[in-house]
Amino acid sequence: MIRAAVPSDVPELVAMIHELAEFENLSDQVVVTEADLSAALFGPGAVGSDTVVDLGDGTLAAHALWFRTFSTFLGKTGIWLEDLYVRPEHRGQGYGAALLVHLRQLTAGRLEWEVLEWNAPAIDFYERLGARPMAGWTKYRWVAG
Repeated sequence: MIRAAVPSDVPELVAMIHELAEFENLSDQVVVTEADLSAALFGPGAVGSDTVVDLGDGTLAAHALWFRTFSTFLGKTGIWLEDLYVRPEHRGQGYGAALLVHLRQLTAGRLEWEVLEWNAPAIDFYERLGARPMAGWTKYRWVAG
């Protein structure tokens, strides 16, 4: 069942963030705590949302962490998908596609995300759904500190 995350999901969501970082060889960059994520998703002034696949017994098979964006060109809100993660033992069962379709239905604007260039299985998956890479754009990041 696809549903909005609730505060009691936070420990599993943080665990999945760590699992994704390990897969992406980025574990050394993860500093998020349960308190951080809880505040970002459920606190006053929450900035993000998380949608989960709950197997019915409280087990989370997958999640999509996202937030609203706005396109001045379209004049519409969109969604930025920060993380899409399906636990390895639950892959190939349609959960990732179901989460993306669900998010697509939440906006008349853009659904956007990034994928690591080396992650061929993810790229193939996204392209099978009809998503396409954005040519001609360079990503910038300015880190505080």
